[in-house]
Amino acid sequence: MDAPGESVTFYDEDAIGRRPSRTNSRRRSKDRPDYSQATTARVIGVDRGRITCAVPDGVAHEDQHTVLAIKARELGRKGVVIGDRVRLVGDLTGKVDTLARLVELIPRTTVLTRTADDSDPVERVIVANADQMAIVTAAANPEPRTGLIDRALVAAFQAGLDPLLIITKVDLGSAQNLLDNYAGMDLSHILVNQATGEGISEVVEALHGRTTVFVGHSGVGKSTLVNAIAPLAARATGIVNAVTGRGKHTSTSAQAIPLPNDSGWVIDTPGLRSFGLAHVEPEEIIESFPELIDGAADCPRACTHVNIAGDAPPDCALDIWVTRGHAGEAGLNRLSSLRRLLVALQAPSS
Repeated sequence: MDAPGESVTFYDEDAIGRRPSRTNSRRRSKDRPDYSQATTARVIGVDRGRITCAVPDGVAHEDQHTVLAIKARELGRKGVVIGDRVRLVGDLTGKVDTLARLVELIPRTTVLTRTADDSDPVERVIVANADQMAIVTAAANPEPRTGLIDRALVAAFQAGLDPLLIITKVDLGSAQNLLDNYAGMDLSHILVNQATGEGISEVVEALHGRTTVFVGHSGVGKSTLVNAIAPLAARATGIVNAVTGRGKHTSTSAQAIPLPNDSGWVIDTPGLRSFGLAHVEPEEIIESFPELIDGAADCPRACTHVNIAGDAPPDCALDIWVTRGHAGEAGLNRLSSLRRLLVALQAPSS
């Protein structure tokens, strides 16, 4: 009890400091920082938590410099991948031993994903904000593997990327059989003879003004091609194993590389051994064949449009649709290409 004559001070309850807890040592504010004026950058490399960015985004390549950044804690588990457009604060000089802070991930326009295999439900983002996929394969050494090409096409259509088939090493073998496989598909292609340089100028023209992701097996010449169109890239190259006929991984991580004369970006990725498509539904593939969509509407509800052998299942209405000319003169070839991609969803991913 207070002694007589002593004054008593009453405190507002909110003014009393709270004892820190193990989980929260300070009061949380509902106000969040405004990063709208932070510097916009493009992610060109990711390595063990360190994110390399080209700063600022949206200007000529010669006016950019690289900055190393780390992800801000408030972003939580949001993944950052090659091609992402982000906002940075902090030290943006790019000097040695400096780090910027990546505080915001700008919404992506496109996302190219794959799964480890067809039973894996976890989608892995390969690249963001690309608008073109260059599927690189060799005419020989190593022999072309159409399974991966088909699956890459499925992924490109699902992601909304324009596919481009680049066939290298045409001096070692004919590409005609490979081209015949895709005769019914709306698929641009370029033949490249790396011994003479033939086709390189066509590749440069096809990549102009685009953000293009290169995919393909090891040993097909992706990095060699990148070095030809962007000499300063200096990507590591390797040789094909004479026993297995397969290439050795030389690029161990993806990297976004600016093309000369401010003509776009190319994203070189490590060689793929498989391309899982567990995240893709057949309906998404049919949408890439607009002339066949209406015909598929007449199919039975559970129609798969193709069996594992590539043939038409019973009661599939697409054959009648094509026979009646509703899909145009190339309808038969287009249907064959559609079924080829649908079979790719059922076939093993390797």
